[in-house]
Amino acid sequence: MLRKVEHDNMGTSDLGWLKSIFHFSFSNYYNPDNMNFGVLRVLNDDLVESNTGFDMHPHREMEIISYVVNGELTHGDNMGNENKVTRGHVQYMTAGTGIYHSEHNLGDDVLRFLQIWIVPDKKGHNPNYGDYKFDWEKRKNKWFHIVSSKNGKAPIKINQDVNFYVLELDKDNNIDFSVDKNRQAYLVQIEGSSNVNNISLVERDAMEIVEEDILIKANDTSHMFVIEMKKV
Repeated sequence: MLRKVEHDNMGTSDLGWLKSIFHFSFSNYYNPDNMNFGVLRVLNDDLVESNTGFDMHPHREMEIISYVVNGELTHGDNMGNENKVTRGHVQYMTAGTGIYHSEHNLGDDVLRFLQIWIVPDKKGHNPNYGDYKFDWEKRKNKWFHIVSSKNGKAPIKINQDVNFYVLELDKDNNIDFSVDKNRQAYLVQIEGSSNVNNISLVERDAMEIVEEDILIKANDTSHMFVIEMKKV
């Protein structure tokens, strides 16, 4: 099963300093028929103006991954962590029993990042923070596995049976992706445009994939993200 999700039909918010597209119900956007996709609870595509951001605030019982598309993202938390990541890099956090953190754009350019929340395998995990600065070339014309479960092989390991892959596919190139029985995946066209099993996707569109293999052809340079998980 494939279902295209057009970005024009997603939730939106414009606070001036922050412009967001919500793939699932979040903040002022509420749709009881669009609360999650499996254990994927939140996927926000955020644009944050320079010298603004999210001041210290709490989270609990979520696995939170931030993927920077452009600009720079500076993290701080009540455990004493503070670090900055830029294009193609990742911050991750186990909110667990409770954590306070902040996210700011202290750079000169608009920050664009994907904020992703995954429901954990159980409650009560100890809070944790980390970040990775990945070589961009590792995702050129091939899937780069960046997040897995604690039993998986990706460099970032979280408390859930999920896998995150990222890709930059050159124009006119093809690549496949398999979604096995009892598995499902959520694909995001971060930048560029492509055809997925002959379905057209443009920047910020998404696709739900359930137990089906896909073939992607890049119409132009395509920056893409896939979150693969157990079927729920």
